[in-house]
Amino acid sequence: MGLWRTHTVALRQGAGRASPSSAALRPGAATTTRSPFALLQSRQGRRRGEQRAAWTARAVANGNGNGKAKVGKDEAAWLARKGALDAVMNDIEKQYGKGIVTVLGEGAAHAKVAMIPTGVHTLDLALGGGIPEGRIVEVYGPESSGKTTLAMHAIAEVQKRGGTAVLVDAEHAFDPVYSQKVGVDIEKLIIVQAEAAEEALEVVDKFVRSHAVDIICIDSVAALVPKAEIEGEMGTPQIGLQARLMSQALRRLNANASKCNCTVVFLNQLRQKVGVIFGNPEITSGGNALKFYSSVRMDIRRKETLRDAKNVEKGIRVRVKVTKNKVAPPYKIGVFDIMFERGINKEASLLDVAEELGVVEKKGSWYSLDGDNIGQGKENTVQFLLENEDAYRAVEERVKRRLSAAVTKSFEEEEKGANLDQQEDQEEEEVGLGMGLEDGPVEARQA
Repeated sequence: MGLWRTHTVALRQGAGRASPSSAALRPGAATTTRSPFALLQSRQGRRRGEQRAAWTARAVANGNGNGKAKVGKDEAAWLARKGALDAVMNDIEKQYGKGIVTVLGEGAAHAKVAMIPTGVHTLDLALGGGIPEGRIVEVYGPESSGKTTLAMHAIAEVQKRGGTAVLVDAEHAFDPVYSQKVGVDIEKLIIVQAEAAEEALEVVDKFVRSHAVDIICIDSVAALVPKAEIEGEMGTPQIGLQARLMSQALRRLNANASKCNCTVVFLNQLRQKVGVIFGNPEITSGGNALKFYSSVRMDIRRKETLRDAKNVEKGIRVRVKVTKNKVAPPYKIGVFDIMFERGINKEASLLDVAEELGVVEKKGSWYSLDGDNIGQGKENTVQFLLENEDAYRAVEERVKRRLSAAVTKSFEEEEKGANLDQQEDQEEEEVGLGMGLEDGPVEARQA
């Protein structure tokens, strides 16, 4: 021990002789030595201080949405996370392209999905305005229930707005005469009649990615025959072939349709599951992928047959139930009539919606518009609207305004409910902070 002390003193004296200006040799000066670890800690502390000052200055310059810097004990951690988030977002945009990640902002809460009217006012009311743009829609039901007629009316509405429509006629049963009676401009309608399902779906994907088509209707999923089934022998089992094909196609179509703002409508048929005793044995063809990728699913059924005064069948009454809806409240029902000669009876559906929204008043058997009687009984009133185009347009404009107001009101009610829930959560959090439960266990905060 004495030898070590002597060696240390000698070293210090040697250092003092080497540097006479050292503080260790000045009379009355205290000699202090700092370890390399202490020096490293001081340097890291200075760096942290400089980084924190820079983050604080950036927060004051940018603000947190209210023009104030975020303060609190986790200020440094919050600023570090924000800086890391900005850096990673810039890196992602450089690598994958601008627009792949976006911050929605405050206006996103008030954004609404654009709708395409179906031409049936009762169904538009049930759907919340129509079928959404840039989404996948499925219409399914039994035979002769009006699936193709409904799709033709949607195509006619798109063409009236100046859009382009494509019909994939997989069933090879397109009737141009009836479509023209419905209101479709057959001269501008694009028809696709492919042999195999792979060809039809590939053509649909190319039309979607072209940014030039507004609506594509596939009639129907059950008629899309895979190429392996066409080339194979009759009776050869092809288990799950169509379902795998639809799943692969929908994975591509879903993103492309949203980016290109093209609505894809799939018409589907019903099948029966074997061996089902309890529950509904009905199932749609093409697997389960279409159920998940569809934003709107409509179940269309024939309700009754309409007859004239001579007991001759002139049409059917159809009931549509919205079984899935991602853009409006689901499980609503729309009822309308389909006439064999001219398609959906728009005047009757308009009268039903006008009565429900209060545009037209019904007293007894009489219908009145602005206090003037326009017809006794539904059939006479519908005939009046059919013969008087000005009255029909006036009622239709009022119905559209009321329908838009009703949809806006439903969105405002949902937003109001969400704001109330957020306010209650904030009040509960303030109560917990007031009780000193900020850093307590989860059980204490919940209590």
